[in-house]
Amino acid sequence: MPEIGVVVLVLAGAFSAGFVSGLSGFAFAMVSLGFWAHTLAPTVAAPLIVACAACAQIYAMRQLRSGLRLDLALPFIIGGFVGIPLGAWLLTWIDRESFRFAVGIFLVSYAVVMLALGKTPPFHWGGKLADTFIGWTGGVMGGIAGLTGATPTLWCSLRGWSREDQRGAMQPFNFALQLAAIAAYGWQGLLTEEVGLLFAIALPIMVIGVALGVALYRRIDDAWFRRIVLWLLLASGVTLVL
Repeated sequence: MPEIGVVVLVLAGAFSAGFVSGLSGFAFAMVSLGFWAHTLAPTVAAPLIVACAACAQIYAMRQLRSGLRLDLALPFIIGGFVGIPLGAWLLTWIDRESFRFAVGIFLVSYAVVMLALGKTPPFHWGGKLADTFIGWTGGVMGGIAGLTGATPTLWCSLRGWSREDQRGAMQPFNFALQLAAIAAYGWQGLLTEEVGLLFAIALPIMVIGVALGVALYRRIDDAWFRRIVLWLLLASGVTLVL
C-alpha cells in the first residue's frame, strides 16, 4: 500500500485534474502533474495520467455525447496517429526539457496576447488539411512530452469555433490519442501493478471532479469558455517553463 502522503497527493491531483478536464475538455495532464510529479516516478506518473485522462474523457463524452463532433475531430485524429510514432522516436535524441521550455514560452505568449486583445476575427485557412497538420503536431508533441491537446486547442481558438464545436472535436481527439498512448505503454511494459493500484485509488474521486466540471461547463457561455481555455493555456505554459 502506498504511503499516506502519496495517497493524499494522488487523490488531490485526481480530483483537481478531473474537475478541470470536465470543465474544459483538456488539461488533465497539466493539472495532475502539478501534484503527482512530486512523488511519482515518470514511468508511473505517465501511464497513470493517460489512464485516468482516458476515463475522464469517457465520462464527459457520455454526459455530452449529443455534442460530439467526430466529423471535426477525424482530421485531427488521423494527423495525431501519424505524429505519435515520430514523437516517440524523437525522444531518443531531442532535449525534452528544452522542448518543453520552448512550447511553454509559445503558449504563454499566445495566451497573454489573446487575453489582451480580446475576441479576434476567426480565419478559415487550410480547411481539413490544415486541421490534419495541427493534429499531427499534437501527436508529435504528445509523443515527446504528453502535450497532445496544446496546439489543437490553440488552433480551435484561432478558428473561432464555439465552445460546443471545440469541445466536441477535442474530446474524441484526445481520447483517441490517449488510447494509442496506453497501447504504447502496455507494449513497453509500463502498465505495472503499482500503476493499477494508484489508478484504483484515483478513479472514484476523479469521477466526482469530472462530474462537477461538466455541471459547471453547462452553465457558462462561449465568452467565459474562451477565457477559461486561454487561462488554462497560460497556466500550462507557465508550468512547462517552470
